[in-house]
Amino acid sequence: MRKGIRICGLFLSLVSALAGAGYLAASGKPESPSAPVDGTDAGDLASGRQGERTRMVNLQIAARKIRDPLVLDAMKKVPRHLFVPAELQSEAYNDYPLPIGYGQTISQPYIVAYMTELLEPGPEHRVLEIGTGSGYQAAVLAAIVREVFTLEIIPELAESASARFKELGMTMIRTKSADGYYGWPEEAPFDGIIVTAAAEHVPPALISQLKPGGKLVIPVGGVYSVQTIILLIKHADGSVERRPLLPVRFVPMTGTVQSR
Repeated sequence: MRKGIRICGLFLSLVSALAGAGYLAASGKPESPSAPVDGTDAGDLASGRQGERTRMVNLQIAARKIRDPLVLDAMKKVPRHLFVPAELQSEAYNDYPLPIGYGQTISQPYIVAYMTELLEPGPEHRVLEIGTGSGYQAAVLAAIVREVFTLEIIPELAESASARFKELGMTMIRTKSADGYYGWPEEAPFDGIIVTAAAEHVPPALISQLKPGGKLVIPVGGVYSVQTIILLIKHADGSVERRPLLPVRFVPMTGTVQSR
């Protein structure tokens, strides 16, 4: 794991107790900028590096008690190496985050699977993602649900992810460059919302854009403090249940959330 995102021994012990894993880290800020992702090969979608994906799922994900068969199947299908820079593709299926440019990272495989499972996604669901990045999380969701709407505040990342989705034939994903703090009200409500950057509080607009029974998964905490993945469940009467789950380390959510 890269030095900039190592977690201290005490933190590792806490994560291990909660997740049943030897160690865990979510997305973290890389030590230095990296070139943005480009040069995907659509032909690899079905056949490229399938053995590595299967090992990744068996050793990093299923072994850590991820059980949803839809999530496991999606993680086996989506070619993670096409969502990282060419010079890092040999590391794509390893158990740590990788830089994707513009100070952003792609989360480690386990965290992607863990957060996806928390949403309990189904084939008829419509899901909103905040923080497109290179597009990997959206692609995993798209292998399960009917529609994915993904927002990215960095225009260059939104543009490259959109082109990648098109090249890979992922027509069920809609991408927009916008401040994720406000969600995507024109397309609401959503069965699930997933946020892939840490915020110091949960944006109210995201809760309002959930369907009754919908779930919101978001890492909450400051840049220099312990962050926690929070699961929020919106009940039929409008009340919201909040469940703190797992200590993590993500890059910060930017935009309006930083001034509130």
